[in-house]
Amino acid sequence: MTNQNYIDRLRLPIIQSPMFIVSNARLVIASSKAGIVGSFPTANCRTLEALDQEFTNINQALGSGKDALPWAVNIIVSKMYARSNDDIDLILKHKPPIVITSLGNPKDVVQKVHEYGGLVYSDVINLYHSKKAISAGVDGLILVCNGAGGHTGDLSPFAFVSEVRNIFDGTIIVGGSISSGESILAIQALGADLAYMGTRFIATEESDATEDYKQMILNASASDIIKSNKITGVNGNWLEESLQNAGISPNAGGIKSTIADFKKMLMPLIKQKLKVDFDVSKATAKRWKDIFSAGQGVGSISNVPSVEDLVIELEQQYTKSKSRII
Repeated sequence: MTNQNYIDRLRLPIIQSPMFIVSNARLVIASSKAGIVGSFPTANCRTLEALDQEFTNINQALGSGKDALPWAVNIIVSKMYARSNDDIDLILKHKPPIVITSLGNPKDVVQKVHEYGGLVYSDVINLYHSKKAISAGVDGLILVCNGAGGHTGDLSPFAFVSEVRNIFDGTIIVGGSISSGESILAIQALGADLAYMGTRFIATEESDATEDYKQMILNASASDIIKSNKITGVNGNWLEESLQNAGISPNAGGIKSTIADFKKMLMPLIKQKLKVDFDVSKATAKRWKDIFSAGQGVGSISNVPSVEDLVIELEQQYTKSKSRII
């Protein structure tokens, strides 16, 4: 499979991004059957047996070989994720068409996935990480921009896309506040190939988000999204209501904020490694079950449709927006 080959087959240029707790085989299958790229993170499966079964279910539903519908799996390649090697073994067994890497050097994954003909995309938040991923041989870069849900970047897509396009001929995917057909068209105008859309798919029938989570998405606007590194040690965007419910003050600043900024500045200099725990199997409650992430694009979300109906809705918005500017 080549980048352009599957992109040309899509109904809309969207990757339904992999979301902790929320994404599952059902969401992947529904997304890919609706004409976009479905994805999920391996860490959502508590055991290797469960991950093996999830892969099997997806392949049975979406097919294999040249005629398979495109889908993706996300893996954390950092050594801090203890199950990384075992998850890679299952990826090599089931051969997903696209593998998305996060938080680590994708070089080894690129080599192994390319051997079976798969594509590798890598999450990046700045030009430095982009260059490292390019040198590792990735097929695409996922530019995680300011406003993205979950672990987020700081750069505007207006700046980030143009800088990366100047040095990279591969596929560019953009995430950050993309929740409508209009925003999909906008990132294409910037020079991107695909939209990385997560928050909008939280509020769908097939997602594993709780009803409380979905309702918070419907109630929220951009001003209700708080960027904080208090939850995992890395900056993420979180729903303010869920932070307050968990007893976390989103507005704490002063000396604590100053110290945090100072540590952030020093860490690269002393080559410390952030100890970030993304292992869902170890989560007791608060971090992943009670604290909810979302991107700044929540304000355009007003319903909880099926994935198929959502893609139809996005397609209508996309077509209408396109007709206004052509």
